Amino acid sequence: MKYVLMFVGSSDDQDAWEKLSKDQRAVAYEAAGKWFEEHSKAGRLVGGAELQGPNTATTVRIKNGKAMVTDGPYIEAKEVVGGFAIVEVKDLDEALAMAKGWPAGAVEVRPMVDHSND
Repeated sequence: MKYVLMFVGSSDDQDAWEKLSKDQRAVAYEAAGKWFEEHSKAGRLVGGAELQGPNTATTVRIKNGKAMVTDGPYIEAKEVVGGFAIVEVKDLDEALAMAKGWPAGAVEVRPMVDHSND
């Protein structure tokens, strides 16, 4: 079963991240890299990416049949998604075990919709 692990933090966490020195970021990236390497070698990691900060977001909404493009994230929120991983595991327990090993804050775990039999 496939799950998306979304790596989330607060807007304060995002601000703090952006203020880190190059060396401090290197330490954080090393820890995250080890996590990705471990799960890639085990065949559980299908894909994923780091996202740029929420200030770079552009949102498209359809209103009255017309597309409206606005700067900014979809919703105003105190939490932001910093990246995601797509994993293929046997069940939710295995996805949660992976999330518990993430070295940097909260992880939201969601199952992906399987349209292969549609």
